[in-house]
Amino acid sequence: MLKHDTELRRRDLYLNRLIAFQDTDSVKIITGIRRCGKSSLLKLMVRHLLNHGITEDQIIELNFESMKFRGMDVEALYQYVKERLPEKKRAYLFLDEIQRVYQWQDAVNSFRVDFNCDIYVTGSNAYLLSSEYATYLAGRSIEIKMLPLSFSEFLDFHGYIVHERKNPLGGIKKHIYNKNGESYDAKELLETYLLFGGMPGIADIGLEMDKALILLDGIYSTVVVRDILEREKRKGYRQITDPDLLRKVIMFLADNIGNITSITSITNKLIHEKLLEKNRNSNPSVHTIQAYIGALLESFVFYEIKRYDVKGKEYLKTLGKYYIVDIGLRNYLLGFRDMDMGHIIENVVYFELLRRGYDVSIGKFGDKEVDFIASTVNEKKYIQVTESLNDPATREREFAPLIAIRDNYEKIMIASDIDHPVTQNGIKMVWLVDFLLNN
Repeated sequence: MLKHDTELRRRDLYLNRLIAFQDTDSVKIITGIRRCGKSSLLKLMVRHLLNHGITEDQIIELNFESMKFRGMDVEALYQYVKERLPEKKRAYLFLDEIQRVYQWQDAVNSFRVDFNCDIYVTGSNAYLLSSEYATYLAGRSIEIKMLPLSFSEFLDFHGYIVHERKNPLGGIKKHIYNKNGESYDAKELLETYLLFGGMPGIADIGLEMDKALILLDGIYSTVVVRDILEREKRKGYRQITDPDLLRKVIMFLADNIGNITSITSITNKLIHEKLLEKNRNSNPSVHTIQAYIGALLESFVFYEIKRYDVKGKEYLKTLGKYYIVDIGLRNYLLGFRDMDMGHIIENVVYFELLRRGYDVSIGKFGDKEVDFIASTVNEKKYIQVTESLNDPATREREFAPLIAIRDNYEKIMIASDIDHPVTQNGIKMVWLVDFLLNN
């Protein structure tokens, strides 16, 4: 059942979330971009069950990427599971890439109603949680949003170990070693992470550029063809029909992560920079570009972040930002050239906040902007991100938006380069490596 079981690497952040909902009535839905580790997470959950008293006959696994289940319709899926149910015991259903089965939600809803079972599904598209799906399982499902590796996971996957020691001044200093006990500089390892990104498959092939490019190309091609072009045809939509236009939109968004933008401005810039050709009768419409971007958001290639007016206490409908799910994928698309490190760091911090369960928005305060407002039910943080705080002029500019906000919520400045991380004007300055490793 667990082929390659010994090769499974831990993803405790997500596994613990699944375990927390084990044996509840909720269908556990794991979403995320292809190859981010969803299938491995299901196997980790199976291994957890087997280690805690569940027997193999109670576990039913189907991976719809396999030829074995290619072409299976919803009725066949229901019958397949029904025939394999254990007698007088609870079944555990693991349905990988379930979106490949048309009207799969009918079967899942029937499993929940008809059988004594605990259900786990994965999908590589946000369409899984569309209003159509919600009609069937409203209030009876929970979503586990999976991302590529964090910096901490990246170190673990590549065999590095982080130790903490107190320094003479009472602070905590992190030391990183490989399995042979050799010491490594944290900043150099972070630079490696920012180059290769966090796709788990990189750990299998090693930190070799040629192999990484092949792996990232495969991910990109699979997402574009299978999760965008084919999916749109299957849903009956006709907007996403031009792979060349889709790539141009992807390239533009990848090159403009962290920049305030709008659908209209993207359309105009693509035309102005001759990345889009004018049609014979008209320019590509805003609605067309919106459909392409919507498909990229649904496939978890890009994430959109909205702006929040701190004074008005409302979300603004225009001028948000886009971030790419994996920096390595961005580097593959743009050719690993020298890029805006400030926005790259911002991208990494954004996804780290999502991993930690925060709702994240851009903070607008008058004519000033805070990079992130990170909120949960119980807390709120204002976070500014920059490459370096060593230049006094840069420090003054970056501090200004945080100083202007007069409430008592925590204010943090994150930088990849700080001479002396301290607290100034009530603002905590944090080294990027420390932020990423302090889970």
